[in-house]
Amino acid sequence: MAETVQDFFANLASRADPAKTAGMTNSYVFDIEGAGQWMVDVADVTISTSQETFEKIIAGEQNPTSAYMTGKLKIKGDMGAAMKLQKLF
Repeated sequence: MAETVQDFFANLASRADPAKTAGMTNSYVFDIEGAGQWMVDVADVTISTSQETFEKIIAGEQNPTSAYMTGKLKIKGDMGAAMKLQKLF
């Protein structure tokens, strides 16, 4: 069975090769007639943590910098972009 446009965009993140997207900070809008519109951002930074730690961060019970320093939160990519998030929330 052929892949649908919706399936392609739903699985796009898992297909991206980090070696090929390194350093890219572009956004792309795909307007596919009859199927829909998708915005694809190539990430500057990837932030990884557990659900428990993230919930504590958004509840104000865990400082994100402390979580990073203790290994509960990992940052891959642009550290400056990650630091800007603290100012937004």
